[in-house]
Amino acid sequence: MNSNTIDEYKEVIKACKEVFVKKTMDYGTAWRILRLPSITDQIFIKAQRIRSIQEKGQQKVDDDIRSEFIGIINYCIIGMIQIELSDNPEENIPTEELISLYDMAVDDTVRLLENKNHDYDEAWREMRISSITDIILMKILRVKQIEDNKGKTLISEGIKANYQDMMNYSVFCLIKLN
Repeated sequence: MNSNTIDEYKEVIKACKEVFVKKTMDYGTAWRILRLPSITDQIFIKAQRIRSIQEKGQQKVDDDIRSEFIGIINYCIIGMIQIELSDNPEENIPTEELISLYDMAVDDTVRLLENKNHDYDEAWREMRISSITDIILMKILRVKQIEDNKGKTLISEGIKANYQDMMNYSVFCLIKLN
């Protein structure tokens, strides 16, 4: 694995976490009201906008593609936190606890990245951002199907694993865009 990958990954996550913390200061944890399908749809909206901008070659709203990938990463983390807290109906999470949950989700996902990056030999570095966007959209459709099946799968990875993959692909795109 490229020795820079983890450093680049951490830089991207640092920027994402900064946005997440600031939005938490603005809005609190209002997202706790969201069910997983709603989080999946939020990820879909962001990925679909990226694809639309890629295909049209222009945009009419100021938020750039980078901010949409940051949004995908943070919504994937929110989804993983919701899965972790599925038995806890509390809407307000103290900031320290929330940051700890955020970091746990990132740590789990980085471990997955290291294992997959070893096996795939950093193939993502040769991929087009548009192809990665399509893969993210495909994973969203997979998650929607799993959600429609009440979380049951016969052979496939579950919702959390798909959130992790979408998060990692989004990090790759941000690394490539830098």
